[in-house]
Amino acid sequence: MSISKNAEMVLEQRYLTKDEQGSPIETVDGLFHRVARAIAQADQQHDKAADCEKTERIFYDMMAGLEFLPNSPTLMNAGKDLGQLSACFVLPVEDSMESIFEAIKQAALIHKSGGGTGFSFSRLRPEGSTVNSTGGVASGPISFMRVFNMATEAIKQGGSRRGANMGILRIDHPDILKFIDCKADNAEITNFNLSVGLTEDFMEAAEAGRDYDLVDPHKKAVVKRLNAKMVFDKIVDAAWRNGEPGIIFLDRLNRDNIVPDQGRIEATNPCGEQPLLPHESCNLGSINLTKMTKQEGDTVVFDWDKLERTVKNAVHFLDNVIDVNKYPLEQIDRTTKLTRKIGLGVMGWADSLLMMGIPYNTDEAVALGETVMSFILEKGRQASEELAKERGEFPLFENSALPQGRPQRNGTITTIAPTGTLSIIGGCSSGVEPIFAYVYIRNIMDGTEMLEVNPVLKAELEKRGLYSDALMRRIAKEGTVSQLKELPEDIRRVFVSTHDISPEYHVRMQAGFQRFTDNAVSKTVNFSNHATREDVARVYSLAFSLGCKGVTIYRDGSRDEQVLNIGKVKHGADAVPEDQELKEQKTARRITPRPRPNAVSGVTERVKTGCGNLYITVNYDEQGICEIFTNTGKAGGCPSQSEATARLASVALRSGIDVDTIVEQLKGIRCPSTIRQSGMKCTSCPDAIARVIEQECKKQVALGNWMAEEEFQEPAALGELEDKSKCPECGGRLEYEGGCNICRQCGYSKCG
Repeated sequence: MSISKNAEMVLEQRYLTKDEQGSPIETVDGLFHRVARAIAQADQQHDKAADCEKTERIFYDMMAGLEFLPNSPTLMNAGKDLGQLSACFVLPVEDSMESIFEAIKQAALIHKSGGGTGFSFSRLRPEGSTVNSTGGVASGPISFMRVFNMATEAIKQGGSRRGANMGILRIDHPDILKFIDCKADNAEITNFNLSVGLTEDFMEAAEAGRDYDLVDPHKKAVVKRLNAKMVFDKIVDAAWRNGEPGIIFLDRLNRDNIVPDQGRIEATNPCGEQPLLPHESCNLGSINLTKMTKQEGDTVVFDWDKLERTVKNAVHFLDNVIDVNKYPLEQIDRTTKLTRKIGLGVMGWADSLLMMGIPYNTDEAVALGETVMSFILEKGRQASEELAKERGEFPLFENSALPQGRPQRNGTITTIAPTGTLSIIGGCSSGVEPIFAYVYIRNIMDGTEMLEVNPVLKAELEKRGLYSDALMRRIAKEGTVSQLKELPEDIRRVFVSTHDISPEYHVRMQAGFQRFTDNAVSKTVNFSNHATREDVARVYSLAFSLGCKGVTIYRDGSRDEQVLNIGKVKHGADAVPEDQELKEQKTARRITPRPRPNAVSGVTERVKTGCGNLYITVNYDEQGICEIFTNTGKAGGCPSQSEATARLASVALRSGIDVDTIVEQLKGIRCPSTIRQSGMKCTSCPDAIARVIEQECKKQVALGNWMAEEEFQEPAALGELEDKSKCPECGGRLEYEGGCNICRQCGYSKCG
């Protein structure tokens, strides 16, 4: 098994089993064995004589070889008491207080178990409607979305995955204009991705410039008419502003609804790629296409035999997940097993194209994508058909829209999901997205930097004798290979990154994969910062005409801008040009830590805590304390918590935050392992750190080495723009894909 150091770090932080102190008690190899063993056990539910050990070996080899990886909840929870293995859920929200808060409760249970939830708020009566039972007026769907958002904020999911939601409103809901603008402020409803549910009729009306009806879902009556082109333009404007809301085409979701007699599909999971009926869930997995290639002479081609074997084993794996899964609600268990939907997708697509020397932004690449996905769908259906012969078709098969001559074990087979964190583990590009950046520079704690280079680019440059650290740093700075004239033309042509690709080819690639995907395709169309609203509108129209089921766009840097004075318009002499106004709106400020000095002085003090000895090092220069280090003694303790406290204190001190404020925040924090023992001079590890900082500061001030706190000057770096494109956990660069912010350095994902 060969995984990168970055993958090891992500697995250790987010996936490996940990003890009560947060230290891993499982190896990466042990994780794959745990998951393979747990999923293989489902075979015995269908055949008491099944060779589960053989199945376990197949599943283990597939994962350890990084050929296939299931969604994160399966890696995290398989073989554990929690046992919740699905990533995607959709919950109904009916027009009653009881239903609304039942949905909130159910969502809380799902988020706690590691899943994400999608909701349609289209059944809720609009704001201001009469509520006959109370004589009051309805507050409308947006107000209740805020309640859902607050509930999500309160759930931490054990620190492994964040809660994420999708909120959808039909285009004909009377509150649609409020919905379109409800995230104009980036600080609003932060735990939701939003999409407008568009219909074919609306799109035709928008193209023709006609009016369309708004329908009160409670009264089932037309209450107003709006111009469709005006509403479409508002959606475009909002998406151009900050990427929200996206759009989904509801009629297309329901065209592919395999069991229409069970109801209409109204919502998807948080990243847009998995349409589901109310109380359905779906478990996903992705094949690493870089592992499905072989060398033929001087060229790399797909190994179709290996891909077929992997598809067959992956379908077997995902079907088993349905049976061993411990669902958070009985109703979800029952509804999921009626259709037994699975979502097999791919990752490493862009890397595979690089290996074959095919530029992402070409018709050749799109055509090859269609071929690959058509093959996966065909072989996946064959595998599901074989399972149906052994285990029986899914219970609603006879009532389904699928061909009745081919019984299927699974209602759907394919989904293209975002694979931000999984692709870090797999050492490949994410989903069917292009390469966002070929070189990353990771900052290490001691101030040194480590280069992370796309392995395909690195291998090609080394083969040609062109590789150097200096060149890699240039690529990292430029953000693209295509502009480096000293590189050969064929490298610049093939190694394109996200912003080298026109929006048209982003959409064409999505549409190519969608043609052979049962569910939907998660894909972000990335625009440069100077893209216009007309560019966004053209992409939406193209996505509609090419048969996509939805589209998410993101204009680079658009979420770094704080939009002010919403609804206020200046006229006449006071009018401000739009570009100038956007620049003036960038008023956010941040404090940047001063650099760590090359030479420091310091002391190390041993403090006895309830977990053993804690060694605290305080280093300082002529300006004051600049860094804190901690080490635990042989008796153990909470090394990760102490290190985190020390790091944050170091950053705060070098940013000019006064010592008294830091000490005040840490001092007095109580830990049971410390306070239950007598004779302790501290109440916790943070308390110990605070006391040593305070003690050393007072000593140095008394000696006249430093100014008193009130004499400290403001740090010089005030006034820089706040960079919201940085990862909140490691400070790395965030990539926007599939409706989520992803950090490929540490595995952080806004959507989990």
